[in-house]
Amino acid sequence: MRDWRFHLAEHQRTLLALAVFLAMFTVYISNHSAGLTPNVATTAANKAVLLAIVAMAQTLPVLTAGLDLSVGMVFILANCLASSIVVGSPAMTALGVLGVLGLGLACGLVNGLIVVYGRLQPIITTLATGACYYGFALALRPTPGGDINPDFADALTGQVFGGVPTMLFVLLAVVLVVWVPYRRSVVGRAAYAVGSNEAAAYMSGVDVGRAKLTAYLLSGLLAAIAGLLLTCLTYSGEASSPIGGTYTLNSIAAVVIGGTSLFGGAGSAIGSIFGAFVLRTVEDLLFVFDLPPLWQPLFQGVVLLAAVSLGALRLLKIRNRLELFG
Repeated sequence: MRDWRFHLAEHQRTLLALAVFLAMFTVYISNHSAGLTPNVATTAANKAVLLAIVAMAQTLPVLTAGLDLSVGMVFILANCLASSIVVGSPAMTALGVLGVLGLGLACGLVNGLIVVYGRLQPIITTLATGACYYGFALALRPTPGGDINPDFADALTGQVFGGVPTMLFVLLAVVLVVWVPYRRSVVGRAAYAVGSNEAAAYMSGVDVGRAKLTAYLLSGLLAAIAGLLLTCLTYSGEASSPIGGTYTLNSIAAVVIGGTSLFGGAGSAIGSIFGAFVLRTVEDLLFVFDLPPLWQPLFQGVVLLAAVSLGALRLLKIRNRLELFG
């Protein structure tokens, strides 16, 4: 009974994000003219999974009490690279995919090395590297265009088993291959310890540098996966700074909505996934209620503000500032 209560308390913010998403999606489907058809579900899943994976990328540095403002630009850079090299025969496409994933790892490695060994603030570091990544994206794709292997793209963005969106299985695979092993590994547990209290973690023998470096490394990889999926959806690449900035901001919002503490040390990528689903459903609700799309930033801002306020309620209970670091 105590274990059940402990797990419920540990994941209550994730469950809350799931409940909010289900309620909003139910309202969306109830008011959609076509209802819950495979095509409607696939369209919603294709859009939501992109943000969900970028939100997962943001979650890992946040767990170490950091922040990665470059995830949106890595996302865009991967999109531009994929539109150039994920083409041709199956072998060439596979090599192109490896190239895109390698690019993401390289971007994450650069971020991690500067944060760990350069000892610079993550916000400043990733803001600067994000600008560099955007410059590389512009160099690769000065104007929108490019292509991708259509069979590969259709396989990832279509449907399987008579109408289930393939993107949901892609997301499940990313969770099982990246998040679950990371969460259960020594370095994953170290990330939580570092985020909770870096000084105490260091004094306890935790390899703080490796925990942070791994978090940024995997963050770059996940952002690149999302960029590859964007190329599969659009069949092209575009070095768009507004899109990159929007995904960066929304990834932070999804992390907060999903229950991960911006102070670090608490939360999960699963919560961030449902946080991303909530944000994407806001856009869908504006569509079915025929509201102006320009209202979308307003509604997303209100949702984010409410989530941040709920997460900061514990600050009102603090009588001693040292409790913040306890």
